[in-house]
Amino acid sequence: MLRLWICLRLPCLPLEVFRPSWSTELAVAVIERERVHLASPLAVSAGVRLQMRRGGVQTIAPQTILYERDTCAEAAAQARVTMAMLQYSPNVVAADEAAVLIDVSTTLRLFGGLHKLRGRMRATVQAMGFSAVVGCAPTAQGAWLLARVGGGTSLRMPSLQRRIAGLPVHVLPEARPFAEWLDGLGCRTLGDLRRLPRAGLQRRCGGDIVAALDRAHGEAPEIFTWAEAPPAFDAAVDLPDRLENAEAALAYARGLLVQMVGWLTARHLAIRRFGVELRHERGRAAVAPTKLEIALAEPNWHEEHLVRLVKERLARLTVEAPMIAVAVSALETEPVAPPSGLLFPEPGGTPADHARLLELLVARLGADHVRQPCLQADYRPEVANGWQPATEKPGRSPLPAALPRPTWLLGKPVPLLERDYRPFYGSPLHLVSPPERIEAGWWGGELLTRDYYVAEAHDHTCYWIFQERMGSREGDAARWYLHGLFG
Repeated sequence: MLRLWICLRLPCLPLEVFRPSWSTELAVAVIERERVHLASPLAVSAGVRLQMRRGGVQTIAPQTILYERDTCAEAAAQARVTMAMLQYSPNVVAADEAAVLIDVSTTLRLFGGLHKLRGRMRATVQAMGFSAVVGCAPTAQGAWLLARVGGGTSLRMPSLQRRIAGLPVHVLPEARPFAEWLDGLGCRTLGDLRRLPRAGLQRRCGGDIVAALDRAHGEAPEIFTWAEAPPAFDAAVDLPDRLENAEAALAYARGLLVQMVGWLTARHLAIRRFGVELRHERGRAAVAPTKLEIALAEPNWHEEHLVRLVKERLARLTVEAPMIAVAVSALETEPVAPPSGLLFPEPGGTPADHARLLELLVARLGADHVRQPCLQADYRPEVANGWQPATEKPGRSPLPAALPRPTWLLGKPVPLLERDYRPFYGSPLHLVSPPERIEAGWWGGELLTRDYYVAEAHDHTCYWIFQERMGSREGDAARWYLHGLFG
């Protein structure tokens, strides 16, 4: 089987942790130990170079915005991207220099080929607020080297070896400590490095350089410790500024949802209920977080649907204080159900389509405005017929009825006339079922003593009627009432 690796390198990671768009729209440089560590394209065009001192940058390009490098934020962002990539392959690992390696050998066909998969990965990284340089190769080390020099694709080993041979020596991390010595030998590319005597190179520089070149050329095994999804998901991200509009937090919430989708895929789970938390000021002026709990009618793990639900809820939300952070947590999950075995699709849409529509209506209108029938554990029809939010699972009544119950129950029973000792409703009604006796409500002081029947009129319309028995709360006279209609 052809091996294929994709490497995502986040070249402007320290910048995009704070301002995703600044790396391309402004001249920005990241300072580490008073020297330039990273620079945006506009900063490079203005004369900023790597390892340039802070004073030199301020002299040559005073319009450049300088930031101190935050390694903790870099590591956190790389971990977030690693988690999100688990939705595309179970074999994902965080690599050196802000890179993520993904083995897509077994999942390539599932996503429609390399071109579509690479595009989806780019879109996922962009949704999280970052940009990525993509390298594709039959070896992980080869994909990492291609991403390190600006990206590229080499699907066959001969073409990869030719690409590697032309790369500069300093691209290989193991060769950087010996850069001056190798330059004195006239060794400026990895091809020159590979042509040196193997035994002498290993004796002078150690075995790491030789091993790295062998891994890149597919001549040595590559061993990794794959990233694993934690047992629970709870992630948060700090906002760049204090935001006062809830809808403005959607972009940051989407990045966390993308990360949650990777977690769900890795754990073979679907989300049934998750929470979004908008955090406000801390300290003396602390304000309690604004919490949203989103319940789904059917378990789901698709990014687009989850984002739409959050968007609808945020559009209806007004926050009491500026927001400084957003958090997303998985509250209730369940294993992914196997796909349906139906040969032909249902004409009215699948149950999943119906559930997604209900969830969208609930997010837009509120749970109190979209409800479904729910049977209660009571024999009295007025009490047994209840309502609950449409996204909740309908409960099972522990008191099954002995006879059929109508789908349309009247709000209040309608008294019926009697003709020839028979109930009359447009025409004489003929009883077509045995009685269903109900005696309940005595514990609450509302005793009901009724005998229910299914009655049929001359036009064959069926009604649900009852007769009050002697001693009921309606009176001592036995009378007939209409209580429901059958479809």
